[in-house]
Amino acid sequence: MMDIREELIRICREKIDEKVASLKKSMDGLKEDLENESKSSAGDKYETSREMINIEWNKLSQQLVEFEKQLKTLNRVQHLEPKETVQLGAIVDTGKARYFISVPAGEIYLDHQRYYAIGVHSPIAQAMLGKKKGEFFSFRETSTKINSIA
Repeated sequence: MMDIREELIRICREKIDEKVASLKKSMDGLKEDLENESKSSAGDKYETSREMINIEWNKLSQQLVEFEKQLKTLNRVQHLEPKETVQLGAIVDTGKARYFISVPAGEIYLDHQRYYAIGVHSPIAQAMLGKKKGEFFSFRETSTKINSIA
């Protein structure tokens, strides 16, 4: 299971890196737009346009900070040893689905298996935290058994 875990971490990191690269490209475009706006005429239109660019820049900056936090979380996960309870870094198999408790990276297909990379603060992860193999957790009025934890 360690090989699968390492591969899941690698794929999550790749997904985040792609999002970060896309964000940085968008931010570069905004920077260019701002520089072009500075060269254009002054007035209300100019100020409104600059403010719109600043709002978008701030939004992208917040997303970038969030992705950096997710990368730090993955670094922590990489150094955690699997335990008998569901916690950060666990791979949980319920028979219905496989969850990788790490960062919200979505669906991952690995060795013809589907995993859901979910954040530790997601509602379903919160329902599973602290549970052991063979125990049940409730989510959306459904009780689900934990078949294995790795």
